[in-house]
Amino acid sequence: MIVPKEQEEEKEKEERHPKPKQHRSRPPTLHLCLLLFTVPVAALFIVTISSLLTSSPYIDSTHNFDLHFPPERNRNSPPSHSTTFPSSSFTADLAPPLPPLPQAEAVIIKSKANIIKAVDTTMEESGPYHNWQLFVQDFKEMMRNFKIYVYPVADATNQTQSQFGPIFLPHQNPFDPKLGNYFSEHMFKLSLLQSSLLTLHPQQAHLFFLPFSINLLRNDPRVHSEASISEFVSRYITRILSDFTFWNASAGADHFYVYCHSVGREAASKFLDLRNNAIQVTCSSSYFQRYYVTHKDVALPQVWPRPNDQPLTPPDARHKLVYFSGRIQNSRIRQELIAVWGNDSYMDIFSGSTPFPYEEGFRRSKYCLHVKGYEVNTARVSDSIHYGCIPVIISNYYDLPFANVLNWSKFSVIINQGEIAFIKKRLLSITRQMYLDMYHNLCQVRKHFLWHKTPRGFDSFHMTAYQLWLRRSMHRLSH
Repeated sequence: MIVPKEQEEEKEKEERHPKPKQHRSRPPTLHLCLLLFTVPVAALFIVTISSLLTSSPYIDSTHNFDLHFPPERNRNSPPSHSTTFPSSSFTADLAPPLPPLPQAEAVIIKSKANIIKAVDTTMEESGPYHNWQLFVQDFKEMMRNFKIYVYPVADATNQTQSQFGPIFLPHQNPFDPKLGNYFSEHMFKLSLLQSSLLTLHPQQAHLFFLPFSINLLRNDPRVHSEASISEFVSRYITRILSDFTFWNASAGADHFYVYCHSVGREAASKFLDLRNNAIQVTCSSSYFQRYYVTHKDVALPQVWPRPNDQPLTPPDARHKLVYFSGRIQNSRIRQELIAVWGNDSYMDIFSGSTPFPYEEGFRRSKYCLHVKGYEVNTARVSDSIHYGCIPVIISNYYDLPFANVLNWSKFSVIINQGEIAFIKKRLLSITRQMYLDMYHNLCQVRKHFLWHKTPRGFDSFHMTAYQLWLRRSMHRLSH
């Protein structure tokens, strides 16, 4: 068949420059199917690439992230079949070794590992603390800004001030061993008066200190009884209201008083605003105590005056498992303790006096029991800490001192009062490494349970003041 020349040229032109084919539009259902297929594939691709680039942290069955990454490998060396994990994580077979990575990916992982290392270092620095860095930052803010005003001696009984002046003034010999359980009460007042937190200008104050001493009132034959002490305190607050305007601005919510004697809980019973609004700083810090309110009041460590310069007995030289010595007359829990464990050769458990010095029991034992007596608190907790013996706290409802700063589980053992029969099993289940970790943490917190005439560092005064600092933001009217 003969093709005209024009048609032949036109066909040759189309072959050299073909026209684009006309595609028919796909139906909407086909678009939807393609979309449903493409999105999961893309997501899977992204997750895969992300996993390779970030070397995802391993997760254990309790949903705790293990942020320790496998050690870096030489790209030319064969992959390792073992991975170093912290003691608290699972074994290496849960996380197979990664293949050699390209250089860019290795740089990314190294950078992230440095960040994680910084986080781990922070956690290690926290040690026995919930968050050491956060605490220190807020503590510095307190030292810069916090101010406390101390009321002067007032005539609370319509008699001459000189007769009851010592009730409000610092104790002349606070390190007298006879003060015993009330040492912290007197040292707080003495330390505050020597502290940079003190202000002589009440308009600058965040909080106001009521400086009466429950211990001295209890030992004063003119007052002594609980009823007389509460009457004395009520008259004193009434006088404060008449001489100063600061109480009325908050109904006493920015005022506080300090005591370690158990009768102190009744001191505010005849003045309702003092009982309901003012802050108690008390050694008798029990959730079960009717006048103690945990978010308002402050737990004060009960400390005896002890020498601070004696070296601690190292862990390997502590040959007794448990030590306890104390009266049992007013404590059913202590009576049960003596009945169950009094003759156990692993333990030194005594009712009353010991055949050796009281302090020696703390020095030669790994664990020292604090068992509830008449109150939830005793000085045995601070004694244990002072002598390097891990405290075992058997006292339900005890609001432990500085519990929002210190992680007590890192340096003590807390046992329910109903589990006296399981003490030995519980303590023997603690591994040597766990014990050494607790001992190390205990050494770190010792400074928080020491008092000084002139407060220093993170001692008992400053730690207690920090608790007050956290409670400073009470709403009050302008003066």
